[in-house]
Amino acid sequence: MKRTTFFGIVLLCATILVSFLPAGKEQVSPVKTIIIDAGHGGSDAGAKGVYSYEKDICLAISLKLGEIMAKEFPNIRLLYTRTKDTYPTLHSRANFANQNKGDLFLCIHVNAAPPKRHSELVGYKTVTSYVGKGKKRRKVTKRVPQYRYWTTPNPAKGTETYIWGAHKNEDKEIAMRENAPMLAEENFKQNYGDIDPNSPEFIALALLKTKQYFKRSATLAGFVQDEFAKVGRIDRDVRQRSIGIWVLQATAMPSILVETGYITNRSEEDYLNSAAGQKEIAECITRAVKNYIAWLEKNQVENGETTGSNNEPSPLRLQDTEAFLRAVEEKEKARWAK
Repeated sequence: MKRTTFFGIVLLCATILVSFLPAGKEQVSPVKTIIIDAGHGGSDAGAKGVYSYEKDICLAISLKLGEIMAKEFPNIRLLYTRTKDTYPTLHSRANFANQNKGDLFLCIHVNAAPPKRHSELVGYKTVTSYVGKGKKRRKVTKRVPQYRYWTTPNPAKGTETYIWGAHKNEDKEIAMRENAPMLAEENFKQNYGDIDPNSPEFIALALLKTKQYFKRSATLAGFVQDEFAKVGRIDRDVRQRSIGIWVLQATAMPSILVETGYITNRSEEDYLNSAAGQKEIAECITRAVKNYIAWLEKNQVENGETTGSNNEPSPLRLQDTEAFLRAVEEKEKARWAK
């Protein structure tokens, strides 16, 4: 009995002593708050399919994503820019994310592609005209080919994940369409100032501003596309864009925009509107975020770092990240050189 009491006292003293020893460097969770942004909404319906609108699909997937992520990451705060059929301005979405000190910004969208235009020679028509003047005037006939024109739905399908990048001339028409809601906002001048979001000067300035988050955004985007590919979705790769300028450029955190599928492809539209499809998309993004968090934590351990304020991201120096970014840059150069 005495021996038991003695060892109990020794154990208690040892515990108290250890509690006063300097603690080692504690690893802080790199992601505490995630912002989920359902694209479009309210009067801004986005793209239209045969029977559905982009805004509704975006909201459904975003809510499902939040539901699944809440179970997977119970200690992470999840915030939504919208949970109903409303249209928060692009300015307010970015402000909401920044004011809540988000560590990740996940923007959910649906893609669209213009119809394919076709033509078929159906015959010839004889056209009569006159040339010359006076006595030299004469009649001329010629056969003119006649064509029938029609369109069919674009067969494009699959997923793309965007990070903010340099503006591409070929994106001009899409950029104007995507930025139209922002330009139409009542308080545009008050919220955004005297800017042209499609101007090269503004884009260059924004690119410099977001450079510190580029590596993290690119890495997360790569994880997202990897997960989509694993479940059999067509992988249309990680891309850079300056479209949707405020939700990717004005958020002071790693940000991605996920194009979950093509609403203009009937089979894709059915998939995007189905409960199974929305669940699969949400699960893929959740697994990608899980991989991203593990990647960040591994980086902390390897570099002896802790994650500080989201405004001061620790540098990422993993070799696989550098290789991935080089691959992204090479693909972009090759794509736009064509």
